[in-house]
Amino acid sequence: MNTANLESAFLCLSNIIFKRLAGNSEFEEEVGYYDDNSYFAKFISEYQPRFEEYTLFLLTLVSHIKPVFFNQIITEHLPEGGDFPEFGGVKGTNHRGILPTGETAQFILAGDDIEQRLEVQRLLSSDHWFAKEHILWLEPVREGEPVMSGRLILNPEVVEELTVGTVSKPRFSMEFPAEHLETEMEWDDLVLPTTTLQQIREIENWITHNDTLLHEWGMKKKIKPGYRALFYGPPGTGKTLTASLLGKQTGKDVFRIDLSRVVSKYIGETEKNLSRLFDKAENKNWILFFDEADALFGKRTEIRDAHDKYANQEVAYLLQRIESYNGLVILASNQRSNIDEAFTRRFQTIIHFPIPRAEERHKIWLKTVPAQMEIDADIDWQKIATRFELSGAGILNVVHYCAVESLANPTELLNAKRLENAILREFIKEGKVV
Repeated sequence: MNTANLESAFLCLSNIIFKRLAGNSEFEEEVGYYDDNSYFAKFISEYQPRFEEYTLFLLTLVSHIKPVFFNQIITEHLPEGGDFPEFGGVKGTNHRGILPTGETAQFILAGDDIEQRLEVQRLLSSDHWFAKEHILWLEPVREGEPVMSGRLILNPEVVEELTVGTVSKPRFSMEFPAEHLETEMEWDDLVLPTTTLQQIREIENWITHNDTLLHEWGMKKKIKPGYRALFYGPPGTGKTLTASLLGKQTGKDVFRIDLSRVVSKYIGETEKNLSRLFDKAENKNWILFFDEADALFGKRTEIRDAHDKYANQEVAYLLQRIESYNGLVILASNQRSNIDEAFTRRFQTIIHFPIPRAEERHKIWLKTVPAQMEIDADIDWQKIATRFELSGAGILNVVHYCAVESLANPTELLNAKRLENAILREFIKEGKVV
């Protein structure tokens, strides 16, 4: 746990603040911690912050654990009350205590020293590792207000690891329009053509060996990070299942992005939504699966009006974020022709997921029908597979329907007639001519 380190760190921070309030700027510039294998200890060991960085980090963290930390210090310094604007700080929407701002950091670390105050501002710039690693940053302020009057923001995931020791998977929301994909199926349950499976193995090889390729083999300076793949083929042919299995096999979390929640009719909103998504995913080694990618990657239009101009800008922004993402991005489409050819050059691999052939459908039928189902001897699975062209998802739907019917009517066997009626029912649902 982080408790011992946090208690010691906050006591140190309290002493620093009281010294500054007393007009004493001589600090013992030491970054001490217990090497107890806690997340706090690992964080300090990994980043090796300087005293100023360490203090800034604690300033931003303390309100999440001790909500009245700053209020108690100000009350002790001004027992009769009064305003203390030099200290900075703001009130939150729900939080009733003082939340530190950039001005708070400047006062504590620099006092009235202009040069040191500018140095604190540099610690909060976009060039500092706090911002680059998405650990700590300043909240933007209204135009015309001092930049340093913005709140100090600590990445919620860092807060979570320092408080409860783990980071929970993000939930689907407007802020994070992605669903976590999991499956209990295995590779043996996936029936695909040999060429498709071979290309999928290539992706798995990249996931397994990418770190070695970039760092030990020195390819980091020559190739872009990450891997980009396009899956295309009719619905129900295994695109989503393949993405889930890649994650399961390699121990990576897979998130399916709901592009209907990402794309907005309002100018600039799509880019904001994408930015939040990729910022959240950065350095997590997640697999991002963009289903129905045609919504953004369809053929670009000629610019006839402002709407076309901004639509193309959205695509350009997404391409930029995808190319800079250091994990695996999979785009899925029903038709390869729906994707602009200019975009396909950005993919390392393009994999076709066709409607299964008769022999593949036969395997899917045999793998999908539960062993507990009572089946009449008049069913010839080979003939069924040859006669009816169904996707893997279509076969699963038919079997699901038949299984429920068998459970509801346990005395009736599944015979050829009942099976064919279930298949015709699926054809009608899919809008196919029967």
